[in-house]
Amino acid sequence: METEEHLLALRVMRLTRPTLASPLPVTCDSKDLPGNLLNTALQQDPTAVPGTETLAIGQFLLLPQSPVNIYLGETFSSYICVYSETKQIVYNINVKVDLQTSTQKLQLSNNSPTPQLTSDQTVNVVIHHEVKEIGTHILVCEVSYQNSSGLPMTFRKFFKIMVLKPLDVKTKFYNDENDDVYLEAQVQNITYGPICLEKISLDTSHLFNVKCLNKTPNGDSIFGKNMILQPQSSLSGATNIGKLDIVWRSNLGEKGRLQTSQLQRLGLDYGDIRFSIVELPNFVVLEELFTFKCKLLNNGERTVEFILYLENTDHIAWCDISGRKLEPLPPHTSRILDFKCIPLIPDNYLRCAMKRHQRY
Repeated sequence: METEEHLLALRVMRLTRPTLASPLPVTCDSKDLPGNLLNTALQQDPTAVPGTETLAIGQFLLLPQSPVNIYLGETFSSYICVYSETKQIVYNINVKVDLQTSTQKLQLSNNSPTPQLTSDQTVNVVIHHEVKEIGTHILVCEVSYQNSSGLPMTFRKFFKIMVLKPLDVKTKFYNDENDDVYLEAQVQNITYGPICLEKISLDTSHLFNVKCLNKTPNGDSIFGKNMILQPQSSLSGATNIGKLDIVWRSNLGEKGRLQTSQLQRLGLDYGDIRFSIVELPNFVVLEELFTFKCKLLNNGERTVEFILYLENTDHIAWCDISGRKLEPLPPHTSRILDFKCIPLIPDNYLRCAMKRHQRY
C-alpha cells in the first residue's frame, strides 16, 4: 500500500532554554614545556570572560545540540508549525494536539480551523504543559484539511517524550513524649545538571501545625530540612502529616515544581493508660521543696480507678500520702496531678508508681 501524499507538512520543535558556552580551562605553569602557549590560547578563546578565564564562565548562549531531558514537575513547551509544500491553496486547516500518558490522554490544543492556507503562510501553535507523570509520553499531532477539490484529508504524527525523575526525596519521622513530631527530609538531585532549590515547604493536614527549624534565631540557614509538627489535639493518633512542596530552578531560571504524596507516620501505641510529666523545673535546690505536674490520661473505653504509691529513696523524699486512692477517671478524659518532693542528694532520679483498678 502506497503512502498517501499530503499537501501540508508538519514540524515540531521543543522550546528549551539555551545554555552558556564556557571555555575548557587547560593551563600550565610558564616554566613547563608548553610555556605560555596554553594560557595564551585560553585568554584568546572567544567564549571566555576576560579576567576570569580559569573559572569556566561563558558569555555566549549555546542552543541545545542534542535532545534535552524533561523532568517531572517541569513545564513542557513546544512549537508546532504547519506549512504548505505545494502552490495549491488548502482550506479549513485544523490542528489538534494531544498528549498520551500511561494513564490518560490530555488535550493540549484544539484551535478553531484556519479558513485557508497559501504556499507562503503557516499555522503556528505553541503549547505548554506541566508534566505530572513519570515515564513515556506520546505527543500526537493531527492535521485535517480540505484540498482544492474539497476532499477532506487527515494525517497524524507521533513524537515520543521521556519524562525522568528529578529528585529523590527520603523522609524520617521522630516522635517525642510531648506529642511533637520531627520531620527530616533528605532531597537529592538526580538530574544531569545543577539546580537551585527555591523553596521546600510542608503543606500540612488540618490535624497539625508546622514550624520550620531550618533557620537559627538570627535568620541564618542551617544544613538540612527539619520540621516540627504539633498536633492540635492531645493523643489524636493522626498519621496523615501532609505533603512536601518543592520548587527549584535549573538552567537560566527554568522553574520546576514537585509535590510528594501524602506523608504517613507510624501511629504510636500508647495503650489505654498514659502517664506523662507536663511541668517540671529545669533545676531545683538541694533540700528545698519543689513541685511538678503530671498528666494522667485514660484512652480506654471504661472508667478506671487508680491507687497512687510514692517510693522514698536515698535520692528524694515525697511530701504526699502514699497508697491513696484517686478519683475514678472516665473514658477519654485526663487529669492533672500535683506532686511535691524534696531532693536529698544531687541527682536526676524521680520515681513513683500507680496501681490501676478497672471497674467493670
